[in-house]
Amino acid sequence: MGEGYRSVEAQASESGAISPRLPLRDWILLPLLSALTMLALAFAFKMIGARMLASTDPIGDCIVLDRAKTQRGVPNRACWKKETESPPVLYSFNACGYRTKLDCAAKSPGTYRIALLGSSYPFGWAVKQQDSFAELLPAELSQRTGRSIQVYNASMIGEGGIPRTVASRFHEFLAVQPDAILWIVDPWDIDKADRHPVPWMWMELGDAIKYHLKQAFLRKAPLSAISPISASIQDKWVVSKPGRLIQHYLFQSQSEYVKLYLERGGQSGFLKAEPDADWKYRLDMFNGYAADIEAQAKAAGVPVIVVFVPNRAEAAMISMNKWPAGYDPYKLGEEVRAIVTSHGATYVDILPDFRAIANPEQYYYPIDNHPDAAGHAIIADMLARELTSGAVSPLRVDHQSRSTSMKGNE
Repeated sequence: MGEGYRSVEAQASESGAISPRLPLRDWILLPLLSALTMLALAFAFKMIGARMLASTDPIGDCIVLDRAKTQRGVPNRACWKKETESPPVLYSFNACGYRTKLDCAAKSPGTYRIALLGSSYPFGWAVKQQDSFAELLPAELSQRTGRSIQVYNASMIGEGGIPRTVASRFHEFLAVQPDAILWIVDPWDIDKADRHPVPWMWMELGDAIKYHLKQAFLRKAPLSAISPISASIQDKWVVSKPGRLIQHYLFQSQSEYVKLYLERGGQSGFLKAEPDADWKYRLDMFNGYAADIEAQAKAAGVPVIVVFVPNRAEAAMISMNKWPAGYDPYKLGEEVRAIVTSHGATYVDILPDFRAIANPEQYYYPIDNHPDAAGHAIIADMLARELTSGAVSPLRVDHQSRSTSMKGNE
């Protein structure tokens, strides 16, 4: 009977009904080979990401922190820096520590000088100086107006250019003898409007307690609501080179990029049609600094012009001309307009201009989120067109002159 059983098993095996058992070594080697293959792919992916998205060390020799823990340019210094997606960029600073070719001397007679203020967008982060809209704008304005116009770039990256710092350093900007102030504001500036510059040990205890309690109640939760551990893992993966490489290609799709951006919670809160408590608090802080800036400008007799520049996701939504219910890419610009005009500044709106550009997000670095060289050229053209459209009297160009200028550019 045992022999008959074996015969049936052998026949079944020969016919393929029963697969032969794997040798013990295969149970060890196959998983090991799979693991090695995954490691090899991960290593290759990391190397590709490192090669494509390489970056150099921070330009600490050219940008330092002052006593208020905010960035400043080192006078007469120049340093190279390659950001994640950018070409190598030379950042050079004049004798006053600003990224401009203009010196600190008094302006030439008959020249209309505009002091450009703000953070990394007007600073020209991740683009060559000659490609930044700070450098492109004066030639376009001069051509349109027929006047000699300078743009003195007094912007600074990071906290060196947020509203609080602009207000505290405003007397320095007035020292360059501007005829007008052009203050560029973007969503990041509003997001950081509530940031306090002074370390805990330097603050009055009562103010410190009130400040941190307010922060605890008003600040949003981390990216992921699942758990602090998963949020930490997610954050670390997002900033890793493989994670950035995937984002770089995934963010090329306009609709997919906007969808993913809106899912990021607090970071995309400024795009909501009705700001939540957190963003209302930031807008209140921005309102205070805007009032301070305008008061100083008014005392000096210098007009302030404010322009809100969208970030990558906001520009994409405006171009698409559609967005999910509960969102409005124009909302934050309207809030900024209401605030600055209430204090006497002039607001110049370039947001509608993004409707005429197909896929404007392609002119921003997908991960870094700053405009690239082509994006700066587009913004320079928008600024020149809107600044000369009549809102700013000294730069106003009549309709006939504007038509002639536009024909000459064609």
